[in-house]
Amino acid sequence: MTKRPRKALIIGAGIAGPVTAMFLTRAGIEAELYEAWPYSIGIGGGLQIAPNGMHVLAELGLADELIRNGSIAESFDFYSQSGKKLGSLNQNMQQRFGQPAVNMCRATLNETLIDKAWGSNVSVFFEKKLVKIEDRGDQPVIAYFNDGTTAEGDFVIGADGVHSAVRRHVIPDGPTPFDTGLIGFGGFVPRAMFERLSIGQKVETTFGQSGFFGYGLCSPDPNTGGMWWSTQPSHGMTAAAYRLQSQDAIRQHLREFHAGWHAPIPDIIEAADNIVVTDTLDVATLPTWSRKRTLLIGDAAHATSPHAGQGASLALEDALRLGILMRDGQELGLTFQAFEHERRPRAEKIVAIARRNGNSKREFSATGAWLRDHMLKLLLPVSSKGMDFMYAYNPRAA
Repeated sequence: MTKRPRKALIIGAGIAGPVTAMFLTRAGIEAELYEAWPYSIGIGGGLQIAPNGMHVLAELGLADELIRNGSIAESFDFYSQSGKKLGSLNQNMQQRFGQPAVNMCRATLNETLIDKAWGSNVSVFFEKKLVKIEDRGDQPVIAYFNDGTTAEGDFVIGADGVHSAVRRHVIPDGPTPFDTGLIGFGGFVPRAMFERLSIGQKVETTFGQSGFFGYGLCSPDPNTGGMWWSTQPSHGMTAAAYRLQSQDAIRQHLREFHAGWHAPIPDIIEAADNIVVTDTLDVATLPTWSRKRTLLIGDAAHATSPHAGQGASLALEDALRLGILMRDGQELGLTFQAFEHERRPRAEKIVAIARRNGNSKREFSATGAWLRDHMLKLLLPVSSKGMDFMYAYNPRAA
């Protein structure tokens, strides 16, 4: 009698979910993917996948496609509010780490991953919001959804992000997301805006006395090929409150906040359309990443603020490493423990770096901002070497 393959119920179809499903399928495990939101395209802003994340995409055969549909970032340059260059990071990434850093539209990445999952015999279901998980002894694990349907499997993977419903099952009284006091604005502008400048394929970022602004190329699309973002103290305003305002009102806020900042920042704000506003959330370190036959990965396990540019890449690493560990076929609890033992130190180190980086984007006095800029100019050459461990990690060989 042929033994039935194990079946995984994966909650969340963002980045970690589809990639995990594909690697589990390669390990001989059936995978079903459940997403709370309806299927949609064109949602979200821009992001960067670092070399460590690009290694995972290469393993799926997607690196070249996403490079074509994105934009290689040749460096990350820092400036003061007046436009004085403070230094650079992340140069010659492909030569040093075997893959480049690549800017891309989040929607492009999500659509590519979902399409690849569909083509890899992964069942994908949308509008399935998880309500609860039932895990009783030798019976299949049951996931209950808000539309009254259920799904049965041998184990559950929670890849449902910072607001993870699966986390509530794993740690019922555990930490919940909290607001870091920073808020993010972002979107796209026509590619020609940056092609007229001398930045090439560099990402340029600026520290203000209060807040931070960044921009760079992210795709070949002439209408949306330039991405930008602004990080600033929220002063008690939530992203939801901003989203109730008109686009004109949000743009006016950005005009006022970034008044006097160096070119081309004012022009980017004027050209911006469909401005997205997001809270910058954090989650305290979790006591455990698993419970019985349920495991958390990605932001559900180790939510990271965006200030290290590693959230997506860490999620991709998780997916590949879990797929590799699951090939061994050992007892599920031991596999989950091995996964957490391997991944937790690296993830928490990077989460801590991101939190520290976020502190440099808060509000400073004029003297404090000058001191910060001066220290950045001195420390960037040193700190760049200290960041190599993030990019040099190859999840295929870890």
